[in-house]
Formats: sequence, C-alpha cells, structure tokens
Amino acid sequence: MNIKTLIGVGALVLLVIYGININNGLVEKQESVNQAWSQVENQYQRRADLVPNLVNTVKGAADFEQQTLTDVVEARSQASSIQLNAEDLNNPQMVQQFQQAQQQLSGALSRLLVTVERYPELKANQNFRDLQTQLEGTENRIATERQRYNEAVQSYNTDLRRFPTNLFAGILGFDQKAYFEADEGAEEVPEVNFN
Repeated sequence: MNIKTLIGVGALVLLVIYGININNGLVEKQESVNQAWSQVENQYQRRADLVPNLVNTVKGAADFEQQTLTDVVEARSQASSIQLNAEDLNNPQMVQQFQQAQQQLSGALSRLLVTVERYPELKANQNFRDLQTQLEGTENRIATERQRYNEAVQSYNTDLRRFPTNLFAGILGFDQKAYFEADEGAEEVPEVNFN
C-alpha cells in the first residue's frame, strides 16, 4: 500500500468515527425531546382524567348550565382524540393542531370555573374544591412540562443546525422538532374591571 492510500483510508475512518459521534449525540438529544414530550402528554392526560370527576360533581347542582358542561365534555373528547408520536413532533402543523385542541379544553374549563362562581352551594362542596385544586396544580404542571419540552427542543434544534453537524444531520435523517407556542391572544393584557 502506498502512503496516499493509507492517508485516504485514515481520513475515511476518521470521517466515519466523527459521523458516528454526531449521530449518537443527536440520538441522545432526540430522546431527551421525546422524554420531555412524554411528560407533557402525561400532564395533559392527568387533566383529561380529572374532567369527568369535575363534570360529575358539578352535575349535582340541579340548575347548573347544561351547555357549559356539554362544552367541557366535547372539548375533552376532542383533546383526547389527538395523539402525537415522536415522528409527529417534526410537523409544526400537527403540534399546533394538538395545542389548539388542548387550548379549547382549557377555555371550556375556564368558563366552567367562572360559571361555578354563581353557585355558592357548589363552591362549598369539598369534592369540588379538591378537584379544582388538583386542576389548578395540573395546569401549573402542564406549563412546567411544556417549558421543559421547549428547552429540550431548543437544545436539539441548535445542535442540528450547527456546522458541521448540519451536514451529517440531513444525511442521517434528523429533522427539527416543533416548539409549543404561546396561546393565541397571550400577548394581550387582560382587561380588569371592578365595577
């Protein structure tokens, strides 16, 4: 073998080792994103599991607005029907569709809790208060897990776009992941009126 062949083989071996190292690093980051997504799903499932108990407790108030309960049940059904897997996280439209269904459930639950304010006997019900506390805690957990997911996506997407990793990423089949975005209208300051 001549020296040029040895140098060529050595360079090829180094390139393969470097490519393997990049692949392994991206796989690790991708798994971090998938794990963070699983935590987001767990918290949304926790909320979905609380909704039937909340609705049943509220149904006990004889003259409670039926449409409000129907809206909550329908929003829960729609939010539960949209399932995303790890591959779907590459598609911003699918993530946005999932997020919109979850926002509809959040809105329906908010309207339910506002409506409950007109029912003192329901507000005094210990089961309702416990469920309301669990729901509020779950909403906080959802926000935390969404933040952690976005942090994992940022780390992964940043590595994916860095040179020379970006050269290997396309060849190895790695795509950017979609972020959770702020809810529509979140940039607007809510109006407070004490009349």
